[in-house]
Amino acid sequence: MISLAVKPESIQVNQIKTTETDLMLEFVDGRILSVPLTWYPRLLHGTAVERQTFELLDEGRMIHWLLLDEDLTVAGILSGARSGKSQESLQKWLSSRAVQ
Repeated sequence: MISLAVKPESIQVNQIKTTETDLMLEFVDGRILSVPLTWYPRLLHGTAVERQTFELLDEGRMIHWLLLDEDLTVAGILSGARSGKSQESLQKWLSSRAVQ
């Protein structure tokens, strides 16, 4: 039987890019994955500078955007998980940004 289990090293990201519409992850094994920013509203509503200000944590398995207070796991992105934040939470966050 052939197993398609994902090895931990295969979910390590070494580079991230964003556009106005997409989040692109480049993996250490050379794969590139693109997902729509609409899946992650804080990234979508962030500025280019805010989206570019991130840290790769846990050896490239987690991404932290300090200026947007957003954390995503690479495994979650790979599984197709979208933001779990409620519309109420998003609206509260957007309102707090408008005040600044």
